[in-house]
Amino acid sequence: MLLLQFQAGKDRYGVDVSRVIEVIQMVVFRPLPHADPAVAGLFNYRGTMVPVIDLTVLLEGSVSRPLFSTRVILVDYPGRNGERHILGLLAERVTETVFCTEGDLRPAGMAVDGAPYLGDLLVHAGEMIQRVAIEQLLPSSLQESLFPSALEV
Repeated sequence: MLLLQFQAGKDRYGVDVSRVIEVIQMVVFRPLPHADPAVAGLFNYRGTMVPVIDLTVLLEGSVSRPLFSTRVILVDYPGRNGERHILGLLAERVTETVFCTEGDLRPAGMAVDGAPYLGDLLVHAGEMIQRVAIEQLLPSSLQESLFPSALEV
């Protein structure tokens, strides 16, 4: 598998590129007043309103900086009831991919309450890269507010 790497604070993370639709440069987001702090806003992607989650806020508690390498990673997000959505992930230092196999990944050794999306670790070039599980990224309350059509009737 290929992991697309990004950074939050001093730590490296990766998302499986099989879930990535496209990586784009920073765009201007429409803010969503009173939204969860991790929601950077919305933008129009080819006629679809796409919510964007700031991964640095989610992982480190601070807003992503507008670096030259800050990007929006558009991913295929599995919603409730089998629906598919485009979700934007704002991340710093989106610079490269790294190849690994499932056997190269090691358990983190502990589960973190409130962060089920933090997956296994890969040691690569002397650094640890933690896999982020896209399907576990949004708690149900945030998923329901970002994708209201996914609500059960």
